[in-house]
Amino acid sequence: MTDGDATDPGAGAPDGRRRSGLLSASQVRELASRLGIRPTKHWGQNFVVDANTVRRIVRLSGVGPRDSVVEVGPGLGSLTLALLPEVAHVCAVEVDPVLAAALPDTVATHQPQHSARLSVVQADALALMELPDPQPTALVANLPYNVSVPVVLSFLERFPGLQRVLVMVQLEVAERLAAHPGNRTYGVPSLKAAWYADVRLAGTVPRSVFWPVPNVDSGLVAMTRREPPVTTASREDVFRCVDAAFAQRRKTLRAALSGWAGSPPAAEAALRAAGVDPSTRGEQLDIVAFAAIAAARTGIEAAAREA
Repeated sequence: MTDGDATDPGAGAPDGRRRSGLLSASQVRELASRLGIRPTKHWGQNFVVDANTVRRIVRLSGVGPRDSVVEVGPGLGSLTLALLPEVAHVCAVEVDPVLAAALPDTVATHQPQHSARLSVVQADALALMELPDPQPTALVANLPYNVSVPVVLSFLERFPGLQRVLVMVQLEVAERLAAHPGNRTYGVPSLKAAWYADVRLAGTVPRSVFWPVPNVDSGLVAMTRREPPVTTASREDVFRCVDAAFAQRRKTLRAALSGWAGSPPAAEAALRAAGVDPSTRGEQLDIVAFAAIAAARTGIEAAAREA
């Protein structure tokens, strides 16, 4: 979902009493109408019309005056306007050219004192390989549902300066990202996110805060970057191992990893070398265990080449 615009408690007050700098619910619709924007499912556009929600996102993100924030999918600007007074800089990445062009004007109208803190990049976040300086220290966003996991993982990979993430995503996706081994929602997103960061579910958000109202509730996911597991395997090798383990989720790891390892016996050898019971299933292991399995396979193959 694309982050939109918030109800301003001062919306009915005289201009001199309006201090929040946020857009009211009526202004969301007025601005969308003026720009000819009709929220589309293609870009996952649902705009927030509740001030408390965007304020809550900023608060839970933990960002402060030293942070440079990248926001993916700023939409009409609600979360952007909530972020700007709190941080040093916001780089808004917006795929919709109309919304990208309008955002600086929205900020200039509602928070002219913070206009210099904003930069806008009109681009597909999934194709983005670099960002203008200052480099981001945090990702804070209301993400389009259909690309939320790839956006989070790709930004953690491409922008090593990101230390914190707070994203609003579909609740089911949030639960998958934050799941632990043994949980029914635990899987590939959980493991790949855990490679980069400590991940937790930071809260839930009702569908009623959006315009148009989606068919699902949302969840807030908080991530704090940490060092990846110590391993001789590359991240790519570990992720391929994870993908293979969950491609056939109900199979034992000996069977599920046979294609990845080259054969069932090769998979069993790597598992035993890593100290993992071959009859275990992928949902029982954490990212450290998968890193050990990938390293064991690499070591076995290297020893075979030298023999």
